[in-house]
Amino acid sequence: MSYFAAAAAHPNIAFIKYWGNSDDRWRIPANGSLSMNLTGLQTKTTVEFRSQLDCDRVILNGNPLSGKAFTRVTEFLDLVRGLSQRTERAEVISENNFPTGAGIASSASGFAALSLAASRAAGLDLDRTALSRLARKGSGSACRSVPGGFVEWQPGESDLDSFAFSIAPPGHWDLHDCIAIVSEEHKAVGSTKGHQSANTSPLQAARVEDAPRRLDQCRKAIKERDFSAFARVVEQDNHLMHAVMMSSQPSLFYWLPDSVQVMLSVREWRDQGIPVCYTLDAGPNVHVLCPASAVEDITARLKDLPGVKKVLESSPGAGAYLLPQEQDAV
Repeated sequence: MSYFAAAAAHPNIAFIKYWGNSDDRWRIPANGSLSMNLTGLQTKTTVEFRSQLDCDRVILNGNPLSGKAFTRVTEFLDLVRGLSQRTERAEVISENNFPTGAGIASSASGFAALSLAASRAAGLDLDRTALSRLARKGSGSACRSVPGGFVEWQPGESDLDSFAFSIAPPGHWDLHDCIAIVSEEHKAVGSTKGHQSANTSPLQAARVEDAPRRLDQCRKAIKERDFSAFARVVEQDNHLMHAVMMSSQPSLFYWLPDSVQVMLSVREWRDQGIPVCYTLDAGPNVHVLCPASAVEDITARLKDLPGVKKVLESSPGAGAYLLPQEQDAV
């Protein structure tokens, strides 16, 4: 006997960053964060619990997972089995249509899609809050890919009150993310390990203490569609997170020379009067944000930079959703 479901989710780009936990085991963040789901980029995942299987099987982008990555997924499936009281092993097949492990939040979309597909395949019907809490346990930022549009993750103090929710739907603001791909290599140090070392930086406490102010500014800028105010706080928050990374022990330096060139170019373009700003997650690729009216110009400029291999363009996306096998969206 088997139980099957398929789901998809978008990665998200954090405007106010999540970096460091107050509880590493349950991924309770040290501070709240704000993000936008990225339409056009997605993870599709199918999960089938089968009584004939003697162990879990996980395939990502056509390749079987092994080692720590495999264990991370099977431990997550154990959580779903515990919630549903099922004991069957599962076959998981997942595919990304964008670079994996390169700072474009593939773990966020991956675990958001897995949360929805696995829970439905196991017979659970979780609401958005419960699904966000579940996704968080696989990857912290995955909780933000469950709701749609512009999303806030309240840090909370426990598993029960740490989850994400939408502060504005996708259509609220036609903001675009032009992702300058300077490397498609899988990063050497993953975000999970980086979160665990955040407190070794002497700057982390100050970053966390000031986070509520930055959250308020960014939330207000999004709701008022104020790009100038948005750009100021997004770039400041980006610099703070990467300063923590660079000053941790051991230090993490995700930027490449081509990343820096993109950032410097964006600053020059803004000085010329173009509405544009940048932010980077835990990777070298640069998320260049701008209103819809500037997308064509910004994309062309980015493609002209010698270190940019390609540009992925995205706008605000929906939350995690079921694929045609089950049409009821989350």
